Amino acid sequence: MTTRFENGIVVTLGEKNRVLWNATVVTDGELVTAVGDSAEMKRRFPEAESVDCSGQIVLPGFICAHHHFYSTMARGMSIPGEPAANFVQILERLWWKVDRALLEEDILLSAQLPLIDCIRNGTTTVIDHHASPSMRDGSLDLIEKAVRQAGIRASLCYEVSDRNTPGGGVEENERFIKKVGKGDGQIAAMMGLHASFTLSDVTLEQCVVIARDAGVGCHIHVAEDAADREDSLAKYNLPTVKRLDKLGLTGEKSIFVHCVHIDDSEMDILASTKTTVVHNPESNMNNAVGVTPLLKLLKKGVLVGLGTDGMGSDMLAQMRCAYLLHRLANHDPRVAFLEAPQLLLQNNARIAERQFGLRLGEISEGRPADLAILDYQPPTPLSEANFLGHLIFGLVDATVDTTVCRGKILMKGKKIISMDEERLAARSRALVPQMWKRLQELH
Repeated sequence: MTTRFENGIVVTLGEKNRVLWNATVVTDGELVTAVGDSAEMKRRFPEAESVDCSGQIVLPGFICAHHHFYSTMARGMSIPGEPAANFVQILERLWWKVDRALLEEDILLSAQLPLIDCIRNGTTTVIDHHASPSMRDGSLDLIEKAVRQAGIRASLCYEVSDRNTPGGGVEENERFIKKVGKGDGQIAAMMGLHASFTLSDVTLEQCVVIARDAGVGCHIHVAEDAADREDSLAKYNLPTVKRLDKLGLTGEKSIFVHCVHIDDSEMDILASTKTTVVHNPESNMNNAVGVTPLLKLLKKGVLVGLGTDGMGSDMLAQMRCAYLLHRLANHDPRVAFLEAPQLLLQNNARIAERQFGLRLGEISEGRPADLAILDYQPPTPLSEANFLGHLIFGLVDATVDTTVCRGKILMKGKKIISMDEERLAARSRALVPQMWKRLQELH
């Protein structure tokens, strides 16, 4: 089907960003076929279905470089006892119990609902990281089913850890990686791992062999809290990044999430190995673990992307959080105006290309037809020269009206088309109390 998304303000992004007023994006199948003046596009493609984007801004679909779909099931849950006083306690009292309490339908729903949130926020590509020790085998198939139903793109993996059983999750990852192969442009696979302090050398080496043989990268939390660094130094006499590099986890296709507690020599390793780092500002603030040295990493040439770590699916909110956090952390109002948008708009597209083999993040002829269309009436002139000012201080509060992925309209007029949100939310509300009860019984 050929569709004209017309009469909007089109922001193409890419190396030569253009801001086109009264413009149209024409899609045919999964690709963009033309971008230009609305009147001209109507003459060239008169038979195309028309979607009016008047009073709206058309952007490439947003990309989330690190998510935890399953964290949705903890929303609103009360945790008995004293509040966790540090990051390790947060894991032990909350997240390691949440993932153990998940059963088959919980896993499916815990993917379907955040996928709806993704669509509602114009997020069309996600790199997810899953864990469910009580229902591990086949869990990635359930999430794949939800992703295909939703219609967005996702790279999936299972979080391998020795904390419940040695090498728990290795077989599920290997099975799914072999199943997906090189992917189909919608689903990709990685080797998922929890963190250095829950993984032995034997397990890490096993995962590296599987990943290398399959040509995929490793997706692992790295030095999120000082405890991860301290554990690595105490057990292996190496800081976290150096330990993981020694064992072969670094590389162009790998994703090291957080990297809050690393030193300059570790940053140099990340740069020289072309390993991706993903920054999750809201999560780091929520867990009080510290601030990723973003500006240093970028200066050293590390590819740093932006994720949510399960906090949500609104990438514009994450971008603005990064902007504010690094101004405060550096006590410098001159920084992050360029860097925070760079993570979201440029770097995440480069990271996604390493996963899917597709050049996302730009509206131009021949590129994938992934669009986020937001209600936005600019109160001041809007052009290429001042787009970032509108992004940080205006678009961050705009409402997404229409979301398109792979040329398919997933939401239109703020109504989700691809999934039944009301039914799924009602089923989740009925099911979650049982999951919470199981969680409270865990020790």
